[in-house]
Amino acid sequence: MAKDKSKSVARVAEQAAAQQEINARIKAEAAAQDDGKTAKNKKNKCDPSKMTIYEYEQRYSKRENVRGARLLLGFAAGVIGVFLFVVLLLVFFRVYDINQYVGYGVGALCLLVYILVFIVPLVKILRTGYFVTNVNAYNARKAQRHNKKLRKEIAQKIIDFTAKVDGVGWYDSETVGKLAISVNTGDNEGIKYNLTALYNGSVKKSAKQLIFKASMKSAMYSALSQTSRIDSMLVVLVNMQLIKDLVYLYGFRPSDAKLAKIFVRVIQNALIAYGLGGMQIGNSVVRTMGDAVKGIPILGSAIAAIVDSSVQGLTNGTLTTVIGFQTLRFMNDEYKLQNILDGIQVAETQEEFNEACAELEKELKKERKGKKATAPAVA
Repeated sequence: MAKDKSKSVARVAEQAAAQQEINARIKAEAAAQDDGKTAKNKKNKCDPSKMTIYEYEQRYSKRENVRGARLLLGFAAGVIGVFLFVVLLLVFFRVYDINQYVGYGVGALCLLVYILVFIVPLVKILRTGYFVTNVNAYNARKAQRHNKKLRKEIAQKIIDFTAKVDGVGWYDSETVGKLAISVNTGDNEGIKYNLTALYNGSVKKSAKQLIFKASMKSAMYSALSQTSRIDSMLVVLVNMQLIKDLVYLYGFRPSDAKLAKIFVRVIQNALIAYGLGGMQIGNSVVRTMGDAVKGIPILGSAIAAIVDSSVQGLTNGTLTTVIGFQTLRFMNDEYKLQNILDGIQVAETQEEFNEACAELEKELKKERKGKKATAPAVA
């Protein structure tokens, strides 16, 4: 009797242990399913601490005609090119009228200047990549991928430039070293951090130096130039060279819409420089000096020439400074926006879109089956 009792107790214990094992397995499977759902929800749902694409679009995106911006950019570049070509052609004809053979030489020189100082910088500017920041929910992910690729390309250009070119001092070598480590390890956050450090530090300082040098060139060329046409041509060439240098320094250019605005400003600078040459500023200043220079015509002419050249030089140098800082502002704004865009949360993922399509297809199939079941039989 005792033996049978002990067997029954052992059997009950085994059954209880087996039931506990089954319960534990069920709990583990349920927990795994919950973890999967939680991970999926985290992936698909927006992090409340991050900006969504809709918030970004409302704050920073503007309605922009992309095709119109490209047309305006091409038109502005074309106007600059035609203006320079006409001025150089007039210089050639003027020299050719004086001496035919010298004219041929000057013509060849003008063509070389046109290619090297306008065509080459223009091509370099237009071929440089730019950040896509004016986005919406439909193209945000594509823009993020494009910007990430461009950041890596910019970082590699800066690393190669620092390694191959000595004595320029555009970039801080210590930060460039950290940037190289981030590129080699594929650390996207490290690339962003070190690029931002460069742009806020050594690059900003180098950009200001480039603007100052270009402004001084514009002022000095204006002082040496004796004709309004040559004066305006030199201003355009210096402005274009400055834009090219700043784009090369930063490794990217402003977007088409922003670059079009910069080129329009270059055209305005050329027109202002041309107008200053015909205003005879110095002569008007001399006339206001009254009897002090009435009896000294040579002194009056000298003062007029000095005042003309200094005022024109100061004005054209200031206009070049405006071009430089406008270019910097556009590039800095777009760099900051692409950093913000990289950190936003896009609400709809591809998985959610696929799930919605699958659910819609499932419901349509159910509805179709229901209609077939309830349809009256045909006699």
